[in-house]
Amino acid sequence: MRSSIPLAALLPLVTPYLASLASAQASGTGGTTRYWDCCKPSCAWPDNAPGADSPVGTCDINDNPLQDGGSTTSGCEEGGSSYMCSSHGPWAVSEDLAYGWAAVRIAGGDEAGWCCACYELTFTSGPVAGKKMVVQATNTGADLGDNHFDIAIPGGGVGIFNACTDQWNAPPDGWGERYGGVSSRQECEQLPGALQDGCFWRFDWFGGADNPAVEFTQVSCPSEITSRSGCRRQDDAMFRKRR
Repeated sequence: MRSSIPLAALLPLVTPYLASLASAQASGTGGTTRYWDCCKPSCAWPDNAPGADSPVGTCDINDNPLQDGGSTTSGCEEGGSSYMCSSHGPWAVSEDLAYGWAAVRIAGGDEAGWCCACYELTFTSGPVAGKKMVVQATNTGADLGDNHFDIAIPGGGVGIFNACTDQWNAPPDGWGERYGGVSSRQECEQLPGALQDGCFWRFDWFGGADNPAVEFTQVSCPSEITSRSGCRRQDDAMFRKRR
């Protein structure tokens, strides 16, 4: 008679294979852009992030965390009161590594699979070539192409939508150009104090790079990122941690 093997005994054998398979499905080459529209991120809606323990956190018009942000209408909609938090801007971890967030679209996937997943980007062009950044997907967009990472950078341009005028009294098209944002470090001083460090990052660590190309792979989210976003995927442990 064939003996059965307990599931607990199989997990150590199966999990590495599943992690390898998942990583292979979430790796490739892609492109980047930048944005900061102040809108409630799409992954803040619970229905868009079914694979996460909780949706992405949001803030009120005064940049205070919302306790019920998941059910609060986006500030980009009439009468809405839920916005991006200033704490979701990028920052340098070291000379060659940064953390942050992005609107993401990966070929062959869907929003439920992207929301709150983390991706290690290795920049392959421009002044930032060779550096790495780990971004968590907190948003997506119909205007994104395949393998596209629209990095959330204050002062990076509001794009299609603009809640920054309501939240921060920004100009009608945001700070700088509607697509692309401010064009110099000095112009970052136009932004409210809570957003300036993220804007400065673009001209300091990021070297003023303009939409550099990347190689990417999905990784386990660093706690420094999830503690700010409030979101971690239930399958996060399947993916390798950064060395």
